[in-house]
Amino acid sequence: MTKEIEQYLKDNQDLKYREFHAKLVPNIEIEKIIGVRTPVLRSYAKILSKKADIGTFLNDMPHKYYDEVNLHGFIICEMKEYDATVREIERLLPYIDNWASCDLISPKAFKTKANRGRLIKDVKRWIDSEEPYTRRFGIEMLMSHYLDEDFKPEYLEWVANSITEHYYVKMMVAWYFATALAKQYDAAVKYIEDGRLTAWVHSKTIQKAIESYRVSDERKAYLKTLRSKEKNNNKKDIK
Repeated sequence: MTKEIEQYLKDNQDLKYREFHAKLVPNIEIEKIIGVRTPVLRSYAKILSKKADIGTFLNDMPHKYYDEVNLHGFIICEMKEYDATVREIERLLPYIDNWASCDLISPKAFKTKANRGRLIKDVKRWIDSEEPYTRRFGIEMLMSHYLDEDFKPEYLEWVANSITEHYYVKMMVAWYFATALAKQYDAAVKYIEDGRLTAWVHSKTIQKAIESYRVSDERKAYLKTLRSKEKNNNKKDIK
């Protein structure tokens, strides 16, 4: 199965895409990148997910190629049973060593509202992980599924407390808070006003929020006045 999959990926190699994508994941040696475009991987994952012997490939870790890791992630995304999905994710996460492979995992089982109560417990565990990409994955799941009707203010605290010096963890925290400023402004802006984030994350959060079309011009103007981490009690809160 693994050899068959490897051959399929090589048959669908796009060398220009390989060169382009290698620049996006500089910590991955280009020799480990075949160069298969994402739509091809998604379509192939749907086919493979229906094969009875796909477990042979899923168990064959660590994978040789970056593209195989991404394909593995997309196969997990096709799974519908919650417990099996979590089990497979936790088998794969230790082998993820870049932001792109981490961010493509968006399982169908997590999008079912009935699973939200169980998912939040797993999300908290992932956010508390010492492994940077497991932590990043947890924050992304919190951002994707718990910033709307399932939002709780305490989730902001989870993310604020998850900041490390790892670049891709810091970037995800900034992305989370920028999105929170678009969806849960009143709760999220307090973390900016009070300087609750590290200086780098604080600055990057404001930058991302200002670039977002989902944040009003009035709020963007106010956020620009908060670029300094120092709390200013005289600033007028924009609701």
